[in-house]
Amino acid sequence: MASTSASEKPSVSNVEENRSRLCSEFAAITGADSAVAQCYLVENEWEMQKAMNSFFEADLENVFAEDMSEDSESSSKRKRQKMEEKPPAECIDLTGESPVSTRKPSEEDDHKLSLISWNVDGLDTDNIGERARGLCSYLVLYTPDVVFLQELIPPYVLYLKKRAVSYLLIEGGEEGYFTGIMLKKSRVKFVESEKVTFPTTQMMRNLLVAQVTFKGQKLCLMTSHLESCKAQAGERMKQLRVAMQRMREAPDDVTVLFGGDTNLRDTEVAKVGLPPQVSDVWERLGKQEHCRYTWDTKANSNKALPYVSRCRFDRVYIRPATKEGVPRLAPDHMALLGLEKLDCGRFTSDHWGIYCSFIAA
Repeated sequence: MASTSASEKPSVSNVEENRSRLCSEFAAITGADSAVAQCYLVENEWEMQKAMNSFFEADLENVFAEDMSEDSESSSKRKRQKMEEKPPAECIDLTGESPVSTRKPSEEDDHKLSLISWNVDGLDTDNIGERARGLCSYLVLYTPDVVFLQELIPPYVLYLKKRAVSYLLIEGGEEGYFTGIMLKKSRVKFVESEKVTFPTTQMMRNLLVAQVTFKGQKLCLMTSHLESCKAQAGERMKQLRVAMQRMREAPDDVTVLFGGDTNLRDTEVAKVGLPPQVSDVWERLGKQEHCRYTWDTKANSNKALPYVSRCRFDRVYIRPATKEGVPRLAPDHMALLGLEKLDCGRFTSDHWGIYCSFIAA
């Protein structure tokens, strides 16, 4: 795959262009930020007048505030069970398919697999309602088939289940903080999932694995939040070995995608080594400089740190299917998400998100 220079702006579909234009117009008229604009436009089927009318009548923050107030364990479990059975009637899907355009996607676009991986920093509860809506706004714009999330907390999960009902959300835990995988129901068929324990973790970390099918292709999706901090390099490399072993041992008719907040340094990856056929998506796409740093305290002010740190903590790896006659997915495009501040003056997360797309090679 030929590399793309940082100066080249990725092309976007007509749908994305139209959505962006409507959001800009809504924001210019109402004074709202882009995340709020996208939420109201989707809620009102991208009809500008209806969206503006509802803008002054609703307060989406109340939805998240109610979830945050549910601190009883039994109440939380009841809410989760109810939502898993059937989304409440009052739920508004902020991530559904948009009627903004009736054009039929090209065959190439239809068969592309898209993925977002993001540490959403749920442990930071400041402005968490607006930041959660910020995440939903990117789900609206990019409509990814698969989403890897790290640092989820139970109220964040409840919010996503209310507002992203076009996705199936698989949770990597129930208490504290954990990972999750979201699957676009109209595009990805869920088969089964499992949680793989990291036996010596000190930070509640594990490997969340989901077996799915996409356009008839078998996929193994894996996400994790590997052990944090420089001093935990040994444990982090142990966890990476577990993930790489899973990638290596997957059947040859299965494509494996592993991504998340890995906290990895390049020297640690070199020590562990990648199995044959496994590659780093960022490296495969030419190591584009504008996608290098996903943790960047120079540009991201969510954490008030007295030093500058720029690291490629968030990564995506692929091991294509190798069986003859089975489509081989290859990386096609990568971009960073969440680079714009929300109306609250903060970013969606202290990490940038990663957007990737894959095509049949």
